[in-house]
Amino acid sequence: MKSNTQTQKLVLGAVMLALATALSFVKVYELPLGGSITLLSMLPICIISIRYGLKWGLGVAFLHGCIQLAIGLPEVLSWGLTPAVLAGSVFFDYLIPCTVLGLSGMFRKKGAAGICAGIGVAMVLKFIAHFISGAVLFAAWCPEGWNVYWYSIVYNGSYCLPEMIFTMIAAAFLFKLPQTKKLISE
Repeated sequence: MKSNTQTQKLVLGAVMLALATALSFVKVYELPLGGSITLLSMLPICIISIRYGLKWGLGVAFLHGCIQLAIGLPEVLSWGLTPAVLAGSVFFDYLIPCTVLGLSGMFRKKGAAGICAGIGVAMVLKFIAHFISGAVLFAAWCPEGWNVYWYSIVYNGSYCLPEMIFTMIAAAFLFKLPQTKKLISE
C-alpha cells in the first residue's frame, strides 16, 4: 500500500509539473526584462504542497524552478550578464522563487483561509527573492532618477501581486468545491 501512495504522489507531482509548465507559456502580461502574469501557472505547484505537505511541495517546486530555468536560460544568457550576476539570477530569479511555492501548504489544515494564507506567504517570499534580484543584481538597469529599491518593488510587484491575487482567488474557489475538498482530506 505504501508504494501505491508513493506512486500516486510521483504521478500527481509529474502531472502538476507538466501543467504548471504548460500554463507558464500562457502569458497574460509579460515585462521586457523578465517576469509575467500567467494563466495560474503557480497553482498546480501550490496544490501539490497543499495536498501532500511541505516535503513534497518543496521537492516539486524545486523541480519546477529547474524547468523554468531551462526554459528561460537562453534568454537570460543573451543579456550579456557577468558570471556573478548570472549565478545570482539563477538563484534569485528561478530556483529560490519557484522553490518557495512549495511552502504553500504550510497552513493547509486550516481550511480555505489557511490555504490562501499559505499561498500568500509563499508568494510574498517569491516576491522578496525577485526584489533582491532587481535591487542588487539588476540595479544598473534602474532608470535614471529612480531609487533602485522602489524600482525593484514597482517592477517586480507589477507582476507578482496580480499573480498572487489570481492564484489565491482560484485556490479559494477550487478548495470550496466538494470534489477538491476531498482531494485535500485524503
